[in-house]
Amino acid sequence: MQSDIRFVEGGVTAPAGFTANGILCRIKESRRTNDTALIFSEKSCTAAGVFTQNRVQAESVKLTKKNISDGRMQAAVANSGNANACTGKQGAENAYRMAKSAADALGLSPDDVIVCSTGVIGQQLPVEKIEAKMAELAAGLSKKGHEEARVAIMTTDTHYKECAVQFTLGGRIVTIGTMCKGSGMIHINMGTMLGFITTDCAISAPMLDKALRESILGTYNCVSIDGDTSTNDTLTIMANGMAENREITEAGADYDAFLAALDEVNTVMAKKIAADGEGASRLIECTVDGAKDVPTARALAKEVIGSNLVKAAMFGKDANWGRILCALGYSGQSFTPEKTSVYFSSSAGAQRYFTPGQDDIVNGGQKIKVFDHGVPLDFDEELAEKILSEEAVEILVTMEDGPAEGRAWGCDLTYDYVKINGDYRT
Repeated sequence: MQSDIRFVEGGVTAPAGFTANGILCRIKESRRTNDTALIFSEKSCTAAGVFTQNRVQAESVKLTKKNISDGRMQAAVANSGNANACTGKQGAENAYRMAKSAADALGLSPDDVIVCSTGVIGQQLPVEKIEAKMAELAAGLSKKGHEEARVAIMTTDTHYKECAVQFTLGGRIVTIGTMCKGSGMIHINMGTMLGFITTDCAISAPMLDKALRESILGTYNCVSIDGDTSTNDTLTIMANGMAENREITEAGADYDAFLAALDEVNTVMAKKIAADGEGASRLIECTVDGAKDVPTARALAKEVIGSNLVKAAMFGKDANWGRILCALGYSGQSFTPEKTSVYFSSSAGAQRYFTPGQDDIVNGGQKIKVFDHGVPLDFDEELAEKILSEEAVEILVTMEDGPAEGRAWGCDLTYDYVKINGDYRT
């Protein structure tokens, strides 16, 4: 992590000029928590976004891609409980009405509003419920409103996901804040996740787009829960320039510092999504070290955490390294099995302490080697089970094919995943 990056409170409202709010519109009658969120910048922002690679795309995705194409935005509105996907002409009209409702309440053009939806596919969005509450939602915008907004975007998530960091550019304090949702229907290249990033950094739209696309390669695009890529994936970033740093218009030291901070918040969010996979009982991180290049290392790590057999073994606390080798082998990537070793590690037996704004920090922990240069080892099964019983487990794969390292994050596959998704619509 860049030395001067520090975590702060506030999520999407941590940067100067940003406020947020959340409200319950009862998009689903059974909902008892907020289901509609609003984020607003007091100044116009440069903006960028990345979206689902599924060819079936929600109407909110189509509209936001169109709106953000000019590199300018000033607000974002999002609902949970209904995906507004596969809803045809009426769905497109509903997405526009959602944008216009927010724009009217904020004194903006509908073209300046990001629109996001998440929830059940194939049902028309009751947009009139959102319209009826929009004035109240906008009136309640505040710096503390991130607490209401972060809950409003959740579906099967078990807890909210947000963070913020600060760092220095040219003597100015710059802040990046974010919130996201995602728990199921998540696979490489994003999946049923909505992410909102705000910053007061002064940065041009082309450089903001470049930074976002570069950052997701080693963060959001290294997460897999269940192999499904959603119709609604959206990750956007708005930058209002209120930190008053010298505008970033080209690659260089300032761009690198901004990218490092963006990577930091996106990595935190990626890990939070993976750890909160539907029904999950543990986070799995796979690190591949010694691959020929970074894309290869990441692809190998992704294949391991995406394997249902590996995920099932992690649920059963079974150190079944054969499934890891199998996944590496069918990845299509070049590596030398005879020069490959596998370890399992976790914080089992470690001392923990807590730093505000961050996850638990671990001193110590244990690691066990189960496969060495193409040869199986006679390892301690009881120790392996102890290591695999922790809430976060690392699979470390070492190779001798080059200097590169890559990581990916996933979770175990449990009975509860089937329960959650067996009656998701009904």
